[in-house]
Amino acid sequence: MPAGLYRALLTVAGAAVAIVLAIAISSVAIVAAGADPFTAFAAFFDFGSKEATQVSGVTFIINRAVPLFIAGLAVAVGFRMNLFNIGVEGQYRIAAICAAFVGSQFSLPAPLQITFIILVAMIVGGLYALIPAVLKVTRGVNEVISTIMLNYIAINLAAFLVRGPFAGERKEGLLTTSTPELPESAMFPNFNFLFEMFGLPSPRGAGLWGFVGVAIVLGIVLWVVLERTRFGFEVKASGLNSMAALASGVNPKKMIISAMVLSGAIAGLIGLPEILGRTGNYGTGFTAGLGFLGIAVALLGRNKPVGIAVAALLFGFLDRAQTPLQFANIPPSVVVIIQGAIVLLVVIANEITGRMALRREERRAARQLGTTTPVEVAV
Repeated sequence: MPAGLYRALLTVAGAAVAIVLAIAISSVAIVAAGADPFTAFAAFFDFGSKEATQVSGVTFIINRAVPLFIAGLAVAVGFRMNLFNIGVEGQYRIAAICAAFVGSQFSLPAPLQITFIILVAMIVGGLYALIPAVLKVTRGVNEVISTIMLNYIAINLAAFLVRGPFAGERKEGLLTTSTPELPESAMFPNFNFLFEMFGLPSPRGAGLWGFVGVAIVLGIVLWVVLERTRFGFEVKASGLNSMAALASGVNPKKMIISAMVLSGAIAGLIGLPEILGRTGNYGTGFTAGLGFLGIAVALLGRNKPVGIAVAALLFGFLDRAQTPLQFANIPPSVVVIIQGAIVLLVVIANEITGRMALRREERRAARQLGTTTPVEVAV
């Protein structure tokens, strides 16, 4: 069996076993909560009996998956460089509020308005990620520590701005504050026509966020950049062995800065699906925690765009089940338990399958050399 196919089968088998074990662990937690596991898992697949309800459920999954997918891509870029960018949470929060405020100050034709907001978000996110990158290459500051500290700064700075300099007019009867409303030209067109093509009703509310198209293009472009370009090779080489990369003419410090800025620029897009697709502003009720979830999504997807997309959809599927679980009198925290168990077990499974693949390659190399003692091979 070819080595690539063997690795792929091992990966799939490991993920399947991890999910089964996660379900078993979650069942124990459900029983401990005094509920029936079969009722709980049936709720995950309860999309209602009406077409409109089913369409709304599918729309929720996709809308939830879009920012998680982008967050996973942002984290994955750092992982490729052997950098742990914990700062995605702060980078997307500060980028989102700046983009929302700047975009509300003028009105252009829709393509230009949306493009400008996207560029602002990417620039702000990239610049904020540049700070820990510079600290690392100039002073040797660990990026985990610096990005965690910068998260607190960004989160609290965004909270100050939305209640102060960036605050719009407070609507009567509302306790929340937000940036000024974006013009109509800034709102991304929805993709409800995809449902209508199959004779299904349009989703209620804001519908299917059109930013899903941007996310798909972003995933394809990032895959090409990381897998099929010299830049992607240099990022991976620098992450694996900076000294060897330096000897081959690659500047590791330059690659650290490039990877972190790229990661931050992608992170800047995380909040835009919600802003441009539903709210039209950045408010105190803005969705938080997407950056931290992106770490789990990237790990689950093994830092590959396709795997990250599957992981994001899985998280969206699990999150949608919180409402059905409440109707079934089951704590919605079960969803968090399942998510955590899946990520932990998949990481363990990846390590085990990786070692199995390595030992197989060692045995194959030993046979080719005509020896009985396995030799180390580079993988």
